[in-house]
Amino acid sequence: MTGKDGAAEVSLDDIDRRILGELTRDGRMSVTQVAENVHISRAHAYSRIARLTGDGVLTRFTALVDPIKAGLKSSAYVTLKLRQDAWRELRDQLGAIPEVHHIALVGGDFDVILLVRAVDNIDLRRVIFDQLQTMPGVLDTQTFLVFEDVDTR
Repeated sequence: MTGKDGAAEVSLDDIDRRILGELTRDGRMSVTQVAENVHISRAHAYSRIARLTGDGVLTRFTALVDPIKAGLKSSAYVTLKLRQDAWRELRDQLGAIPEVHHIALVGGDFDVILLVRAVDNIDLRRVIFDQLQTMPGVLDTQTFLVFEDVDTR
């Protein structure tokens, strides 16, 4: 079966979903602990994790950082309206900006939404005015300041 983006969809069962849930909560969890929590053998957990990784369901393991404690005290969602043919070119440029933490191509009144995190409002202003708004292909931006983050993962 092929998904909307042309990539093959992977069939997941309840055990796969429970493994993903455990690793989402704690990416450093040992395979032994995953197996115990999901109630399967360590070998079975290892082979499931290897398959999920090989199939591209698990793409990487990463740390979840508290932005405030890491010194990123100013955050905003920034929407971009793009020239129709600009997405492919801009995607890599946006990803190269260290303050851009998430990029999503969306449908609706704008084309792209970014999560931008900066050390303060002066730095946030610099990213938006000097980097994002000056990119060829960006027609308009709108900024929504984040007053409080709640991560549900």
